[in-house]
Amino acid sequence: MQTLQQPARPAKPAQPGPQRIVCLTEETTEWLYLLGEEDRIVGISGYTVRPRRARTEKPRVSAFLSGKIDQIVALQPDLVIGFSDMQAALADQLIRAGLNVFITNQRSVAQIFDTLRLVAALVGAQERAQAWIAQCQARHAQIAAVAAGWPQRPRVYFEEWDEPMISAIQWVSELITLAGGDDVFPERAVMSLGRDRVIADLQEPARRVPDVIVGSWCGKKFRAEKVAGRPAWAEVPAVRDGQLHEIKSCDILQPGPAALTDGLEQLHRFFLGWVQARATQPLP
Repeated sequence: MQTLQQPARPAKPAQPGPQRIVCLTEETTEWLYLLGEEDRIVGISGYTVRPRRARTEKPRVSAFLSGKIDQIVALQPDLVIGFSDMQAALADQLIRAGLNVFITNQRSVAQIFDTLRLVAALVGAQERAQAWIAQCQARHAQIAAVAAGWPQRPRVYFEEWDEPMISAIQWVSELITLAGGDDVFPERAVMSLGRDRVIADLQEPARRVPDVIVGSWCGKKFRAEKVAGRPAWAEVPAVRDGQLHEIKSCDILQPGPAALTDGLEQLHRFFLGWVQARATQPLP
C-alpha cells in the first residue's frame, strides 16, 4: 500500500483564522493533523482513530449524532466543524449555545477534494493542502491507468450496513470505479440520503451477480460468513469464489483523506487479486 507523504511543516507564526476548533467528525481531525495544524484542535469525535495519537492528545466530546454540549462550550471554540445533514440537530444545539458552526455535506470525490481545500483555507494552509492533493491525485491517475489495462473489471457490491442492507454512498461508488471495479448499484449511489440506498429485497444484490463483495458496516465487524449464508446467495460469484472482503469504516466511510488513500488502495488490491485469480483459472 502506497502512503502519501505528510506535507512539510515549516515553523510559522500564528496564522489568522480559527485558533480553537472542535471537530465533530474524524476526517477533519485527520486533515488538520496532516496539514500540521493540530494545535488548533481542542476537541474531537469519540470515533476518531486517525491519527491514533489524537485520542490521547485531544478530549473526545461528541459522537456522530450527539455531543457533550456543555463540554464543547467550555472549550471555548471559535469554530465547530462537522459533516452531514444528519448532524443538523447537533449543529442547531451548538448554534443556540452561541457557537460558530460549519457543516459540510460532501458526497462525491470531487466534493471531498473541494472540502479539503476549503478547510485548509480556513487555517491558512492552502499551499500545503494543494501539495498533498496533487500527490493524491497523481496516485489516483496511476491506479486508474493500471486498471485500464485489465482484460475485465469485477462487478462489485459494497455493503455499508447489513440490517437493513445499504449500498455504497457516492464517493465509495466513485472510488470503486477508480480502483478498477463496477458498482452494481450505481443508480443508488447518487442518492444523497442513506434511506434511499436501503435495499429492501434480500435477493436484489444476488441478482446483480457481483464478482466481489466489500463490507464496511459503519464500525461493526463485517461477517463474511453471514453474507455468504444468506438464502440463495451460495451461487453468487463473489460467494462461490471467496471474494468477500472488509474495509474498516474509518478507512473509507469518512469523506476525507482516509477514503482517498487507504480506502482506495484496499479496493484496488481486492480487485487486482480478482483479476489475477481469473488469469490463473483454466479455460472451460
